[in-house]
Amino acid sequence: MNEALIIQDGFVIDPDNLSIKKMDIGILNGRFAPVGEVLNQDQCKIQYLDATGYYVSPGFIDLHAHIFKDYTELGIDPDVVGVEQGVTTIVDAGSSGYDNFSIFKEEIINHSKTEILAFLNISKKGLCHGLSELANIEDLMKIEEAQEIFKCEKSIVGLKARMSGSVVKDNGIKPLKHARKLADNLHKPIMVHIGNPPPNLQEIFPILVQGDIVTHAFHGKKHGVLKQSGEMIPEGIDAIRRGVRFDVGHGTSSFSYKTMRKFKEKYNLSFTISTDIYKNNYSHPVGSLMITMSKLLSLGYTLTEVVAAVTKQAADSLHLSEQGTFKMGTRADMTIFSLEEKSVHLADSEGEELACHQILTPYMTLKTGKVAYKNKDGIKNTRAL
Repeated sequence: MNEALIIQDGFVIDPDNLSIKKMDIGILNGRFAPVGEVLNQDQCKIQYLDATGYYVSPGFIDLHAHIFKDYTELGIDPDVVGVEQGVTTIVDAGSSGYDNFSIFKEEIINHSKTEILAFLNISKKGLCHGLSELANIEDLMKIEEAQEIFKCEKSIVGLKARMSGSVVKDNGIKPLKHARKLADNLHKPIMVHIGNPPPNLQEIFPILVQGDIVTHAFHGKKHGVLKQSGEMIPEGIDAIRRGVRFDVGHGTSSFSYKTMRKFKEKYNLSFTISTDIYKNNYSHPVGSLMITMSKLLSLGYTLTEVVAAVTKQAADSLHLSEQGTFKMGTRADMTIFSLEEKSVHLADSEGEELACHQILTPYMTLKTGKVAYKNKDGIKNTRAL
């Protein structure tokens, strides 16, 4: 039996062309379809969902979160920060490794309404034994192990390497060089966490290639991607030219309004927006993916830009052809949200507060054309930007 649904009268944000248009969206058997084709179905079996006053987008993707609940000190319930916050897909960024991914799959992936993908930590232990997982070279995943698990587990989309001094200890750049060998063999991207050196970015960036992702790209710590002048370090410019991608990765200590303002002033470059959300930063300072997006909106990025950053650009980063778009025939994951007019002060990771006057608020989340979550107290916005 055909399952037919029409989302009516929403402000539809198309990330493929950065447009907003009031229109209907058709869904047939869990996939986007022309409205006319849906209307040709048995009229008694067509469902209608009124989105008047709301924004309608392809499903939001959070590229960086930590959701290995109960097994790591960071882990948070994926649905609390997933479908309940308008996020249809969450990518866990290295909480699990070769030794414990099977537990992550059984306990988290298989029991979540939110779709869960993963960057596999290059340490076999992941974050299950603390946050200095790359201090012991003996814990690095072997090529044979990587080949085995990537062949079997389709939800693993890449590798995670955390390149901070507190993580690698005396090993410096060695873990990332090992990650490069793994990634080249697997033909998968590396998500690289950058923070306090060593190693320095001048060592890290030359190792990265097209498709790799630098998360925490806009932190406010010393030795970041921008010089004091606001110009990007030469190694960062070269990396961007090679096709390396920048990602926000807000986190507890990895997002700075000051850095973001400098970047925006000098560079018209796209990036992805992610939260690095986990148990201890859920309430403050991160909040949710929509709160993080609201901060970027208040810094002067447009609504279409911030939505594209968590849809098309995030999907492109992971080669997810079925997501991040309204193209006909693709999977009907959708985020329906309001843009609430209210004044609040939101903090970055440095403690700076920003006066924000428009806040994205989740209303409804659809997975393959079916409602996975609905906020009954959703606030409509009747004015498109």
